[in-house]
Amino acid sequence: MSDKHDKGMQVRRAVLGDAHVDRAQAGVTDLDAAFQELITEGAWGTVWASDAITLRERSMLTLALLAATGNFDEIPMHIRATARTGASPQDVAEVFQHVAIYAGVPRANHALKLAKETYAEMEGER
Repeated sequence: MSDKHDKGMQVRRAVLGDAHVDRAQAGVTDLDAAFQELITEGAWGTVWASDAITLRERSMLTLALLAATGNFDEIPMHIRATARTGASPQDVAEVFQHVAIYAGVPRANHALKLAKETYAEMEGER
């Protein structure tokens, strides 16, 4: 494995948690192995590993981009990640207000719904 892969796995585990990454890794098949390598090296080993901005800021940007582009499936995962990156629920609320203004109220509204559901689940897991 490459240095990018190793760094990517380190950052991915720090942001998403070992349990999430272990579940994802256990599900890798020949069909998606190359894709998993791509996101581990590209997303986690390059983008998320950069120290140009904080993990808190990356969480906020990621949530905004996911909501703005209508990619809602990963919002709960990234809401859970905020517990590790330091983005607070208030930060998330601010993010989705920006989404409402710049990308549309329906997208922000749906993202807020997902955030509320995920925070409630996280509370129930404590």
